[in-house]
Amino acid sequence: MGKYDDIISLPHPVSKTHPPMPRAERAAQFSSFAALSGYEEAVAESARLTETRTELGRDALEALDETIRALAAETAERPEAVIRFFVPDEKKAGGRYETVRGRVKKIDEYAAQLVLAEGKKIPLGDIVSIERV
Repeated sequence: MGKYDDIISLPHPVSKTHPPMPRAERAAQFSSFAALSGYEEAVAESARLTETRTELGRDALEALDETIRALAAETAERPEAVIRFFVPDEKKAGGRYETVRGRVKKIDEYAAQLVLAEGKKIPLGDIVSIERV
């Protein structure tokens, strides 16, 4: 005679007051516990690489300023240009460089930004290069 022979053939007990738990909720009871919630995200964020902003020399700044002035004078024709600019990272030091091609709508000197016809606004201080197309 085995240790549990007296109860092995009994029917499974069913509560008269509590309905059976759905399988999804029952499975959730046995899911793994993450003691360090957010740890994976923090590791991924620290591993994400950013570029450092390169400072332009005097000659490059003067050439860029001249190009911006020429574009400002021709905004009625909406000249097309390829603009490379720095986008600062919101969470850590550094950022990334982006290149955009579009038609220049206006140079807003008050807000210090270049506005493209598509609506994108690029701060003048973040522009690294402008090539006219």
